[in-house]
Amino acid sequence: MIADRVREMTGVPVGEARPVGGGDVCAAHRLDADGRTLFAKTLADAPEGFFRAEADGLALLAGTGVVAVPAVVAAAPDVLVLDWIEPGRPSPGAAERLGRDLAALHDSPVEAWGTPGRPAFLGPLPLPSPDARLTDPGDWPAFHAAYRLLPFLRRAADAGAMADGDVRAVERLCARLDEVAGPPQRPVVIHGDLWSGNVHWSATGRAWLIDPAAQGGHPETDLAMLELFGCPHLDRVLAAYEEVRPVPGRAARTGLHQLQHLLVHAVLFGGGYGARCGQVARAALA
Repeated sequence: MIADRVREMTGVPVGEARPVGGGDVCAAHRLDADGRTLFAKTLADAPEGFFRAEADGLALLAGTGVVAVPAVVAAAPDVLVLDWIEPGRPSPGAAERLGRDLAALHDSPVEAWGTPGRPAFLGPLPLPSPDARLTDPGDWPAFHAAYRLLPFLRRAADAGAMADGDVRAVERLCARLDEVAGPPQRPVVIHGDLWSGNVHWSATGRAWLIDPAAQGGHPETDLAMLELFGCPHLDRVLAAYEEVRPVPGRAARTGLHQLQHLLVHAVLFGGGYGARCGQVARAALA
């Protein structure tokens, strides 16, 4: 029972666990624990380090002091326990604050690309990182091709989720990524999986960030992911972001920064995602 497991982990009395929706990968529950409301998520046969990686990612985001994330109460290989954040409705004001918060987050430097020395996941899939620390702004194209595009391309191809022509298009893009990557970018803290489902609109009127794949990354990746599947008041989010942190030419690179997540979707879901990966790669090269 999840309530017993959380009681064991936290050492406080825990009431009945009530299932809550919204998760694509894990089972989620709301629990009352000695006057405090908690959120617990579980995953049967979770990959090694899965919940520890999420806890570390939340700590990385929280450490910047500029975005709202739930506090980690306890983490174990089979369970992650967080503070419950009461949900609310998205509003224009909260969206504008989210844009400013993301701009501040993306001005938070880190030493290296990726997550050297610790595991990370994008959904249920592991995110590889180089053993040696890649730190130079000019390293991003090589890092992104080798550790964020090609591993998922190979998995999608092996699963039969991509036609040969689409595979070759992504391979060509990886070989020429430095030509289309835009200005050099130092590694900064990014959420790493910022689709709209990972923006939690709270009852306090602020947007909180959840379920991160937090890492040293390129800030345009977070913005591109928000655009991939849409987000409430997205125009307000992006306008507020640009007021604080303008990014000239970003629109032309949006597809490039969405490609990693499209490849992951091709691995997990197949369907038309493989063909879309090929289209996005060709457009980026054009």
